[in-house]
Amino acid sequence: MSRRQLWRRVLDVEVTRWSARSAEELIEELHQLRNYEVEFEGRTYQVEVQMLENTDGYVHVAVAVDDGMLPAAIVPACDSFVRPKRHRSS
Repeated sequence: MSRRQLWRRVLDVEVTRWSARSAEELIEELHQLRNYEVEFEGRTYQVEVQMLENTDGYVHVAVAVDDGMLPAAIVPACDSFVRPKRHRSS
């Protein structure tokens, strides 16, 4: 399996984990860029999570993963998702 395929597997796990949160939780947790490391199958990967948009109706979040090894890490594996906001009744 190539490095990028491994990154993609880690990315899928992280996108699933973050996209399970509500829009309100994402707003609270992503008021600034989040960087952290995860271990997957005995290797360490860098994860970056960032809110791209916070509109009246939804939040748009990007997740990127790489292994920190240049030059390949300059272009990480990335994906994004949109989480609708719950609207309160008046």
